[in-house]
Amino acid sequence: MLKILTIVGALLLSPSLFAANQTSYISDDVFIYLHGGPGTQFRILGSVEAGQKITLLGETQGDYSKIIDHKDREGWVQTKLLSSAVSLREQLPLVQAELVQTKADLTNALTTTDSSVQELSQIKTQLAQAQKSLASASQERDSAQAKLANIQSNERFQMWQQGGFIAAGGLLLGIILVYLPRPQRKPKNHW
Repeated sequence: MLKILTIVGALLLSPSLFAANQTSYISDDVFIYLHGGPGTQFRILGSVEAGQKITLLGETQGDYSKIIDHKDREGWVQTKLLSSAVSLREQLPLVQAELVQTKADLTNALTTTDSSVQELSQIKTQLAQAQKSLASASQERDSAQAKLANIQSNERFQMWQQGGFIAAGGLLLGIILVYLPRPQRKPKNHW
């Protein structure tokens, strides 16, 4: 971790990287003193906690940069202990707010899922009832079709039967008529 801070500090030592009034942060790993000038021989004005937001004034001398801290105090701190990345102290409230929002979204999704499961259960119940009704209607249709076929078969049989009776009656009448005595014709020459 110290090597990383050293490399970051070396990169940050360049005055061109820091512009005046640029927002930066005290590194999350340190607790530093705010000095009245650019060095440890100057009076300590106070301390700045790790992760606090500061404003760079763009002035650097040696290993020190001039800043304004979160309490509006102007002073000097070691440049290698400054970071342009948002500190964990600043990120924590944002992450907590995002966590609260995510929890609310999850609760909403679970509630929606529960209601969807209930709706799905109701739809399955309705589907089962519809399938039972369909099976019952299909059975009634098949029964009605069988009865209709039976009625049609009986009607054809009755028609054949009636036709047979008519034909038998006609045949019998024809035979009877053939054997009936014929009336004799009277001769025409009678006067």
